[in-house]
Amino acid sequence: MTAAARLLVGPRHGRATLPALERALRGAGLDYDVALARRPGDAVGMARAARDHGVELVVAVGGDPTVHDVVNGLLGDGGDTPPGAGDLPVLGVAGVDCDFARTFGLDRGADVVARHLTGPHTMTVDIGEVACAAPDGRPVRRLFANVAQVGWGAELVRHRRRLPAWTGRVGNLLAAWTAISTLDRQEAEVRVAHTAATLPVVALVAANGQFFSGGMKVAPRALPDDGRLNVLVFTGPRSQVFTLTQPLLRGEHLPHPQITEWQSPRVTVAPARPLAVEADGRLLGRTPATVTLRRRALRVKV
Repeated sequence: MTAAARLLVGPRHGRATLPALERALRGAGLDYDVALARRPGDAVGMARAARDHGVELVVAVGGDPTVHDVVNGLLGDGGDTPPGAGDLPVLGVAGVDCDFARTFGLDRGADVVARHLTGPHTMTVDIGEVACAAPDGRPVRRLFANVAQVGWGAELVRHRRRLPAWTGRVGNLLAAWTAISTLDRQEAEVRVAHTAATLPVVALVAANGQFFSGGMKVAPRALPDDGRLNVLVFTGPRSQVFTLTQPLLRGEHLPHPQITEWQSPRVTVAPARPLAVEADGRLLGRTPATVTLRRRALRVKV
């Protein structure tokens, strides 16, 4: 018999979260089973299998890359007519280091998360989709729950994944500074649904959720159910994202003369020289890139 819920545990942050979460869920009487992802990307197939076997609640246990994989497993079937939110399992999130969870106030301890996972409340949210190019030029199309980035944010992901996990915050700072020093800041046309502008691009953020990079409130006006991406283009010097660290943590960096902001269901950028592209902490490829939304695509336990 298939359990009502399945915990899909990421290969990094999820392992540390799991023991306390299991104790809390057993105390709440939830019928669940557990599947462990051994490598990045494993949770895509695991989520698809849970969907196909009729699991009602699929819980991504870990950080944003785990949520990313689970969302692609639930929705990324490659069909022309994606299933509606009512035909899919409900997505649960559990992870104190998960920026997607922060938008809903779910970056909490196991007892609090367990109460939400076993409660009756859900929210139907939009899901983003990135189309870009792989390093070899092949087309890449991936879904994301939280934030997609072009430029500095993607370079940060590239450099951070080369460092051991035990380097922690020091590793984050080193990766951030390396990304700044190597970034190719250049003029590029950025096109949204209602307008276009040619801007010097340091970082382009297409946000469905409000937080990124470990709790920075990069997109305080992003709402995951309003049918629009909060699009931010950082246009200042390459060091801009680093010098704005404290305002970004508090969501106080807007308005800013060197940040262009739009609300749009679509954004496209195609600079002359390719820039890196990432989503939810997964490095996807390079520009040209188009980011769009699937309206009200998935129910999330809140």
